[in-house]
Amino acid sequence: MLEETDEQKRQKIADELLHTERAYVSRLDLLDKVFYGKLLEEANRGSFPAEVINKIFSNISSINAFHSKFLLPELEKRMQEWVATPRIGDILQKLAPFLKMYGEYVKNFDNAMELVKMWTERSPLFKSIIQDIQTQKVCGSLTLQHHMLEPVQRIPRYEMLLKDYLRKLPQDSLDWKDAEKSLEIISTAASHSNSAIRKMENLKKLLEVYEILGEEEDIVNPSNELIKEGQILKLAARNTSAQERYLFLFNNMLLYCVPKFSLVGSKYSVRTRVGIDGMKIVETHNEEYPCTFQVSGKERTLELQASSEQDKEEWIKALQNTIEAFQQRNETFRNAIAKEYEDMPIEVSKAELGKRAPRWIRDNEVTMCMKCKEPFNALTRRRHHCRACGHVVCWKCSDYKAHLEYDGNKLNKVCKDCYQIIIGCTDSEEKKKKGILEIESAEVSGNSVLCSFLQYMEKSKPWQKAWCVIPKHEALVLYMYGAPQDVKALATIPLLGYAVDDTPRSADLPHSFKLTQSKSVHSFAADSEELKQKWLKVIHLAVKGETPECQNELQMSLEEQPESSKKSEC
Repeated sequence: MLEETDEQKRQKIADELLHTERAYVSRLDLLDKVFYGKLLEEANRGSFPAEVINKIFSNISSINAFHSKFLLPELEKRMQEWVATPRIGDILQKLAPFLKMYGEYVKNFDNAMELVKMWTERSPLFKSIIQDIQTQKVCGSLTLQHHMLEPVQRIPRYEMLLKDYLRKLPQDSLDWKDAEKSLEIISTAASHSNSAIRKMENLKKLLEVYEILGEEEDIVNPSNELIKEGQILKLAARNTSAQERYLFLFNNMLLYCVPKFSLVGSKYSVRTRVGIDGMKIVETHNEEYPCTFQVSGKERTLELQASSEQDKEEWIKALQNTIEAFQQRNETFRNAIAKEYEDMPIEVSKAELGKRAPRWIRDNEVTMCMKCKEPFNALTRRRHHCRACGHVVCWKCSDYKAHLEYDGNKLNKVCKDCYQIIIGCTDSEEKKKKGILEIESAEVSGNSVLCSFLQYMEKSKPWQKAWCVIPKHEALVLYMYGAPQDVKALATIPLLGYAVDDTPRSADLPHSFKLTQSKSVHSFAADSEELKQKWLKVIHLAVKGETPECQNELQMSLEEQPESSKKSEC
């Protein structure tokens, strides 16, 4: 049998990409049109808040539109023309807007899981709708949470296929540069997805334990981590008879359980919850009962017998490691609090960043992020502490990690400013590293396809004036600012897949137009018909995944405007 050539292997990888993309689009349809659609339909009847459903599914409709209307058709067309055009790097490099969509979805993932859990417990109708859909054949006996993980898992899949493709591609290939650039962008996004996957795997374990315990123990929390579980014998205090028990060891507690009768699978009920705080482990010696050890906690002391010496050593090691990790986390916190009472500066100097533990600003001392000034709330913008300077910041401003000398050079969560000082990189280098997921909004107007003031309305909200920009480097995304000099966008709209309606809304707004996609409706109004047509020309291309072939044409048309009109447009 002849060995496959690299060219054949590349085609095989491209075939696999197309095959998995088809399957992925069908699952996106399930999430968007079935789960999301039916829950939102019921929410609009007043059964539960529509806002909750929108937060759970985030921007899944935009992701679905991108894959079903753009990426999948592009891949199918390319595979039909493979003999004449054997390449995929040029297609994958167009994934920039799609990665921005995924950044939003991945960031929202933890919050979405919490909302699903909360409303499953709070609303019987919410739970019933999800269970009904999960019994359908299209679901493949998998839960909503499992299907919601699919978009998070998809990016690492692209990364793996693209790495394999590059290994089979000669460096002098026409596709090398595009494929290498695509891998760089996708790898940045994959690091965010892998973190969410690990959290989801832990959450799945917690859900399994929750069901085993009869759904009575409140253990399903992202901060909980299952360390070890297994059968054990408990020695009775009076007569040293051995009783069968089961242990679940978490990062913050030990659940001591007794078997419970069940027709389906193993079930247990919790007899005692022993906190890790203050717990001590003692190896004991009993001639009649070998392999014993003692767990002493604030709530209860247990004398336990393992099935073998190896099992005993594994339990003792797991318990001691968990206690040490818990103590270390608490010690770091106590040290930070203690610093308040020492004769030390309120803030750590730049020269000492990472070398000395900072004084932590208390949560109740601030109402907004100390970096971006966005107000905190209990659901979508929670408080985090920078381990280098002690400031209270939001998740976006603390999404960095650096090795801190005062904590044994371990990786710690830090804010963006401290990260740049400790790592020694400039702001421009940070922008380059973050890639498409963290595009800075400043100065986009100066390098745009088109920008101007437009009146904007979302659904039934009041009209408001917005500075709208479509950047050259991201020509499929519309940015909206409060004013031309704002450094942060109020909102972004990935335009791909939207339907454009240029019919005026009313006689009062003769130059208006509308963008719709699934449940999203965005209305705009220009000051003149000429300006409206310029926006429509660019948007009509963007919704099809295309960019203006000639920027000069637009620039020339702008230069032909009267002076009064130029002042309000780029």
